[in-house]
Amino acid sequence: MDLESGLFKLYYRRRRVFNIPGLFNTIAKAMNCETAQIVDFRKLAEGGFNRIFPITLGTEFQLVARIPYLLLVPKAYAVASEVATMDFLRSTGLPIPKVYAYSSTSNNGRTNLSQIWSELKEDEIISLMDQLAKVESTMMSISFPAGGSIYYARDLKELSGNEGIPLDNQVENIAFEKERYCIGPDVSVPLWYGRREQLKVFRGPYEDAESVLVAGAEKELAYLNQFGASRVPYECFRREYFNYEKQLPSDHIENLGRYLRLAPSLVPDDDSLSAFCIRHPDLTDSNLRVSTDSGCLQILSVLDWQHAAILPLFLHAGMPRFIQNEEDEVSQKMVKPELPDGFDKLPAKDQDRERELLSRPTHNRIHHKGFVHPLNPFRCRIFIHATDMWEGETIKLLYALIDLVRGWGHFATDGTMCPVVFTEELWQALANAERGERWLRDFVAYGEETWVPAAHYEAAKAIGQEVKRRTFKACAEDEEMTKETYAVIEAN
Repeated sequence: MDLESGLFKLYYRRRRVFNIPGLFNTIAKAMNCETAQIVDFRKLAEGGFNRIFPITLGTEFQLVARIPYLLLVPKAYAVASEVATMDFLRSTGLPIPKVYAYSSTSNNGRTNLSQIWSELKEDEIISLMDQLAKVESTMMSISFPAGGSIYYARDLKELSGNEGIPLDNQVENIAFEKERYCIGPDVSVPLWYGRREQLKVFRGPYEDAESVLVAGAEKELAYLNQFGASRVPYECFRREYFNYEKQLPSDHIENLGRYLRLAPSLVPDDDSLSAFCIRHPDLTDSNLRVSTDSGCLQILSVLDWQHAAILPLFLHAGMPRFIQNEEDEVSQKMVKPELPDGFDKLPAKDQDRERELLSRPTHNRIHHKGFVHPLNPFRCRIFIHATDMWEGETIKLLYALIDLVRGWGHFATDGTMCPVVFTEELWQALANAERGERWLRDFVAYGEETWVPAAHYEAAKAIGQEVKRRTFKACAEDEEMTKETYAVIEAN
């Protein structure tokens, strides 16, 4: 194996050697039992950041051990914040697993919804969505005095020497031990990934929404100024646009500067949209544990809270990706549902069902207010592009900046002149490129990062090869195409 290859480096970062007898001793100590009472230990799954092991005791009590990969960042902060977040949310009555033991350093049997999702009936999905909405409603109704991530006060003091912002008597309707929890630095991955962990930049606690909006961009600006080097774009299909050449970070640095000048205008006028709240950082079917013991599906626990952050509502609001309908235009627009055409001709049973769906109450009014606001999806999108790690090009951020400048009147309602200007020619060029990319994506039918469903793989591969053949043919017939440029295209 090539030790310098990306595949080997990924293998190395996901390989984790750990002391199994030591783990058993930790389990025995936490559960007040002997190691001999551990009767079953096996690997259940490999997540994005952890390897997961279910453990069964002789009493038939089951628990789960998680061993993080080396690629987890920020290492100590992520674990410390996740445990405190889970404990805090569990104290509110949410279905969060109890943590019996943990270590934030290396020195120290239910069913995943994803396993049965494709087999669920419509009424089971509706029931689960009701439960999920209620879970999120409880979670997002908790108000916080600041943004960032939750820690045990003792852990944050040990990790950073700082005390953070205490949660003593500042969170409504929740009783907990005084000086137990606090809000400290945001543990979101883009703020810490790679050498970004070395940067002495502000990562929270955030006192207001504007602090959140600018922190990620200032982090990336500091990273590029200190460590930035030329690289080819990460997304392969964009490389042709750059003639397959390495790109300097200078364009992205310029666009980050533009974003920072515009960021204050992204703060909503409605203060309720800037209220700090917490939400699961990766709400997928793999992170929901369900039970069918009672004859109906019930959400038992919500897993994987590492990288959870307290952010303004307008940045947290959105549909979980595993239930987001990307193809249905009605779902995208979030219009109010209506009775279907031909309702009067439906059987009585179907009419009752349609009426019940239409009259279904809103379980999470706070979240609903956030994601139906017409400007919030854009606010979230441009914030993500400005906070994300630079990957060799700046098109996504540039496109969002142009959209912001073109729609400036929606954000600067006081008539303030926009401090950034773009030409119409630049916008048209980007719009044409976006249409071309969208055509290719729809034609081949691939998703994010060119992923396709396994069942569609062979068909997508054949379509892609045909597109490639036509591209080569067009290039060969192009009189302005040099042999050198053609060779570069063919090699990539």
